[in-house]
Amino acid sequence: MEPLHRRIRSTGMNEASLEFLKKLTDAASPSYHEEDAAAVFHEHCATFADEVRTDLMGNVIAVLNPAAEFRVLLSGHIDEIGLIVSTISEEGQLYFKPIGDWDPAVLVGQRVWIRGQIPGVIARTPVHLLSEDERHKVCELYEMSIDIGVSTRETAEKLVEVGDEAVLHGSLLRLGENTVIARGLDNKSGAYVVAETLRRAKDRLRKDIGLYAVGAVQEEVGYRGAASAGFGIAPQIGIAVDVSHASDYQQAHSGHLARIALGKGPVIARGANVNPVVYRLLRKAAEDADRPFQLEAEGESSYTDAAALQTSGVGVATGLIGVPLRYMHTPCEMLRLDDLEACVDLLVNFCLALDPTIDLTPKRI
Repeated sequence: MEPLHRRIRSTGMNEASLEFLKKLTDAASPSYHEEDAAAVFHEHCATFADEVRTDLMGNVIAVLNPAAEFRVLLSGHIDEIGLIVSTISEEGQLYFKPIGDWDPAVLVGQRVWIRGQIPGVIARTPVHLLSEDERHKVCELYEMSIDIGVSTRETAEKLVEVGDEAVLHGSLLRLGENTVIARGLDNKSGAYVVAETLRRAKDRLRKDIGLYAVGAVQEEVGYRGAASAGFGIAPQIGIAVDVSHASDYQQAHSGHLARIALGKGPVIARGANVNPVVYRLLRKAAEDADRPFQLEAEGESSYTDAAALQTSGVGVATGLIGVPLRYMHTPCEMLRLDDLEACVDLLVNFCLALDPTIDLTPKRI
């Protein structure tokens, strides 16, 4: 098979950046077990950042110009949804609880990795043995278990213990010219964007602006990493980079969803968690570069790191950028690499155009 970086070279993504994205998505990092993805993020950023550190929450923080008083925080969370072993049956079956928000229908029959080392499969009663009523019901999480190929609790406990985490099995795969699928693109794609923004802004960023790329933890269980990073860094501006639901396929058509499509560029949010001045600056950065972008309205919470950053400390002027994504919270999340690169370009242009004397107080113009 042709190397991955050669097969999608048309996106403008270089070999090292593509390998970084693949390593991020391959790393098993369910919420509060992000160490593997954190190591990937740290290693990559250490090649260009002025400073890289890990805080007590587990956030990886890479910085340009750490002495600058005007600080911009870019957050892309490195955690993903997963499972946690809750009990082990006498037959060696592992029962589990969700880490984050799952559709139970997605899980049946999936292969898993426990602690990134132990393989297993999610089991349920075969269709042949179901009653007529059971055939028409969604299998609930408590009706499933993980089978690791053993027959006794004693044998299972030599390999696994209660509290061990698991993720679905899968690796980055290319579809078409520049479309990829992978587990955990929510939100390894956002982590990729903030790290690459830092790399590409280096040597061009004003020295009186401190730029912080945060690989944030525990977003899927309550934005906890972004909350602590925002408090510790105390930025004037905070931008969360996450994924946005693409609605460009039949099953997602709905009158209340934004008209968001793959291949149409970054999604810039407006609404509850977005400072209007930051929104206008993001939009201007896209328009000045003559690059396409899409809009999304957030009437209440965006349920992203932007919600935590906005209320950190005395308050932060917050923005939110989305990478268009299909099939969120499944093992085959899908995005286009040209959208990913467009998000990086947008953030780089935004950061390079900033003036630390800007008044970020919300105002109508």
